[in-house]
Amino acid sequence: MCRSIKTLRPPYAEQVTDADVRAAALQYVRKISGFRAPAARNAAAFDEAVEEVAASTARLLAALEVRPGGAKAAVSG
Repeated sequence: MCRSIKTLRPPYAEQVTDADVRAAALQYVRKISGFRAPAARNAAAFDEAVEEVAASTARLLAALEVRPGGAKAAVSG
């Protein structure tokens, strides 16, 4: 488990920014790839993976109903 990735939904985080989502995505990709910073030949694939994970994370947070009554997690720019 990536311990440095924080929970990005209420009640653990009320204000989640795009930067928070991207930081979590970066940590995830670093963990599964085994690279802190990829070699130049892998940089494009690494960066694309970070962006895809961040986009999926934002969609997930937007869709989650985390409290009775249908409150949703929100990601702000």
